[in-house]
Amino acid sequence: MSPRDYSRLFGRAFLLVALVAWNVRNVAQGEFGLAFLTGTLVSWVWWANSRSAAHSDARYARHVYALGAGLGTVFGVWIGGHW
Repeated sequence: MSPRDYSRLFGRAFLLVALVAWNVRNVAQGEFGLAFLTGTLVSWVWWANSRSAAHSDARYARHVYALGAGLGTVFGVWIGGHW
């Protein structure tokens, strides 16, 4: 896997989990318009991600994906509180 491939994997995990965290905040705060928007985006990214992330056997792919997901969670909570 090239560095570019790892970057894409990280980015997909980051984006997916950031959107999920943001969506949870929107639902909890009763922001149903934003919840609809973020829920739609989650589904779109999830569909694209499910076609590729699970099929990677690269040595550090799991670690890169998990790191992206962890940082995406923190970013999603942050953006949900500042939007």
